[in-house]
Amino acid sequence: MKKGVGLPVFPGVAIGPAVVYSKAQRTLPVPSGDPVVEKAKFDAALEVARGQLTELFEKAKAEIGEEQAAIVEVQLLMLEDLDYLDGVNMAIEGGAAAAIAALDTGEEFAQVFAAMDDAYMNARSADIRDMSHRLYDILCGNTGFSLPDGSFLLVAEDLAPSETIQLPRDRIMAFITRQGSASSHTAILARTLNIPSLVQSNITFEDVENCEVLAVDGFTGTWYADPDEETLAMLKQKQSQAAAEKNALEAYRGKESITPSGKKILLVANIGSPEDAIAAISADAEGVGLMRSEFLYLGRNNLPTEDELFEAYKQVAQIMGHRPVVIRTLDIGADKQVSYMDLEKEENPALGLRGLRICLTREEIFRPQLRAIYRASAYGNLHVMFPMVASVWELKAAKALCAKVRAELEEEGVPTREVPIGVMVETPAAAVLANELAKEAAFFSVGTNDLTQYTLAVDRQNAKLGEFYDPYHPALMALLAYIAKAANDNGIWAGICGELGADPKVQEQLVKMGFTELSMAAGRILETRKRICNMEE
Repeated sequence: MKKGVGLPVFPGVAIGPAVVYSKAQRTLPVPSGDPVVEKAKFDAALEVARGQLTELFEKAKAEIGEEQAAIVEVQLLMLEDLDYLDGVNMAIEGGAAAAIAALDTGEEFAQVFAAMDDAYMNARSADIRDMSHRLYDILCGNTGFSLPDGSFLLVAEDLAPSETIQLPRDRIMAFITRQGSASSHTAILARTLNIPSLVQSNITFEDVENCEVLAVDGFTGTWYADPDEETLAMLKQKQSQAAAEKNALEAYRGKESITPSGKKILLVANIGSPEDAIAAISADAEGVGLMRSEFLYLGRNNLPTEDELFEAYKQVAQIMGHRPVVIRTLDIGADKQVSYMDLEKEENPALGLRGLRICLTREEIFRPQLRAIYRASAYGNLHVMFPMVASVWELKAAKALCAKVRAELEEEGVPTREVPIGVMVETPAAAVLANELAKEAAFFSVGTNDLTQYTLAVDRQNAKLGEFYDPYHPALMALLAYIAKAANDNGIWAGICGELGADPKVQEQLVKMGFTELSMAAGRILETRKRICNMEE
């Protein structure tokens, strides 16, 4: 038996045969030496890639929703990126073969994105590499990798975004990758599929190529190649216990989330699209605590129209019915850019023009979104909250525009409803000003990811600072307690929509602080409800 460790990204146990995912060796065609010929080859490869990605986009949208399909849509847009195309053509004119020009230019772009601070932009570096490798494979005649029949645990160095989408999800029992992160596409897919998986593992291909059985313990972050009888028995017992616990959670479906002393806690879902709202209903979520509007703006080459935004919000409102839906207005800017917004590059993007700041300075972007939200309010129970608030005047300015937009719609004869307006508390300034903000806001929802980052002055995406990024830091806990008290003292509710909302280590503490809403991935709703209903008070 061999064993090792990795970073667990979803709990559970998987036992079965292993498949090593390795790309076929590429054979670089002999360059013609003629730039005209190489450009023609590249143009032909672009058309093939466009067809492949379009087919993959439709498949992903149908099977796993628009949010995941956006991964492919970003690559489709990159095929049209003039900077990338110009870079390839310049390399070809300089004597490079089309395949090398496509690959090298893609790597140059990917490194620029990888150096950015923002998590979303970091992830785009993988998309760019994926796209350029696709072109390279097409130009080299590589047909890809074939997988065997039956179910298996997949071992890989890493998985590109389009690869995770193309994989036969119903047959994969677990992922183990040597690279990746908790926010990588592999980790996201593992959580979407609810399968135990490890990233950043110390496994080698030699460890598994000749083993008959591979096992993953997603609870402890351990992998086993050919586990001995004692270890196998232990893992099977864990597996059975996990299955029994999952089945037992069904007893909490349809119940209210009420503590033994009678305190009602609303358990709601974080979503990014109407498809996610359907999954939230299936998971028995009591509403939506965070709808990330930026997914409606990404993966395209122009601003969404008011009607496009309206249709998306309307669908979510209708799907959720009477349940509350909290829409976060556009949280984009700095280096989390879309090219069509023409945002300037900033030296310190985490502290730059983002969130509500960009909305207040670019009314032509903000107004259509607010109009869409108020139009959709007639179809459900919509709330709105503003990200990156640091001052009371910012909230007042945004509220004033909301009032103006609603009045305009009513004058036009468009039906609307009252939309409670809240603050996403994610800056230390907003936390410290909680008492003042609570007099202007209808609710608070704490974005603990950014609040932790800004409070501790630690970049949460920097792996080298892992030991310094402490989501349970006493300073953060003190701020959370203060935020909850300020909300309760002023008669408004407070929730958590960051990672801590689903963290069993602190859920009880958050409830005792006075938070009455916890928002999380839909799959965590039932287990949290059980915890709430049985917590000690």
